[in-house]
Amino acid sequence: MEEYVKVAVDAMGGDNAPKEIVKGAVEAVQADKKIKVFLVGKEEAVRQELSSLQYPAGQVEIVPAGEVIETAEPPVQAIRSKKDSSIVKGLTLVKNGECDAFVSAGSSGAVLVGGQVLVGRSKGVERPPLAPLIPTEKGAALLIDCGANVDARPSHLLQFAKMGSIYMQNIMGIQKPRVAIVNIGAEEEKGNLLVKETFPLLKACEDIHFIGSIEARDIPAGQADVIVCEAFVGNVILKLYEGVGATLIKKVKAGMMTSLRSKVGALLVKPALKETLKAFDLEEYGGAPLLGLRGLVVKTHGSSKAVEIKNTVLQCRTFKEQDVIGKIRASMAAAKEEG
Repeated sequence: MEEYVKVAVDAMGGDNAPKEIVKGAVEAVQADKKIKVFLVGKEEAVRQELSSLQYPAGQVEIVPAGEVIETAEPPVQAIRSKKDSSIVKGLTLVKNGECDAFVSAGSSGAVLVGGQVLVGRSKGVERPPLAPLIPTEKGAALLIDCGANVDARPSHLLQFAKMGSIYMQNIMGIQKPRVAIVNIGAEEEKGNLLVKETFPLLKACEDIHFIGSIEARDIPAGQADVIVCEAFVGNVILKLYEGVGATLIKKVKAGMMTSLRSKVGALLVKPALKETLKAFDLEEYGGAPLLGLRGLVVKTHGSSKAVEIKNTVLQCRTFKEQDVIGKIRASMAAAKEEG
């Protein structure tokens, strides 16, 4: 019997559900024969979307879920009360070992709370961080944390750095990922209390290649592979990245339409420009894993289209085959013994 990497996908989560979610999941199984997706959601709606798509039947299964957790709902209450929701059912599949991963574009709060409550933290992990890949001039960098822990402590940031290094080594193939902490200057004595207390911990850690502080303007230039911060700062960086990127693309397109000469020039540069801009499209990098759990939980943008869902599902296979969860667990256990 074929041994699949099994990925549960929240078919009802996000602004473009279920259409784009189902389409992206199907594109993932079309691209990879070793992946099987379990589309969790309202059966009739999911079936209707599948009816217009072609896919290998053995690689797609529907898991009925009658409820949907809305973005505005209080996460803890929603996880407790909506047992038949697509998020709770998908996370439960991972918790029970029936699936290797869960992917959702739905309520961030519910995914974060549900991941910790239902799937659970790996032993030794204090706080699981949300860690998206972001585009830079030199390839992707990992921003950790971008949304899970707004009141992190120095010991949490140290763990984020270790988990981020393991992720970049195994998922992106970078042998010695450069780790930097977000700061308002390059000097060691700069920063707020959290940064000042965390800096010496990172400097003394032999498990990582720490290169010091990084200012926000140096992030797009690719000066670090793992960018460490607490979630408030990380979320601001991520949202500004998205906003500036979208605005620049809009302005470039508008500028190319101003005259006949610019329109002719636009036609000539269009293929090269499209390729360049694609490298800076966050959708190409898939979702953000919630690292440090006993199973893989990945949060994608609420506005995710099929391409981001596809790339996220495909990434789940690498995550499983490289045993990222096992490596993080081993690293945290070793640190606990030393401590």
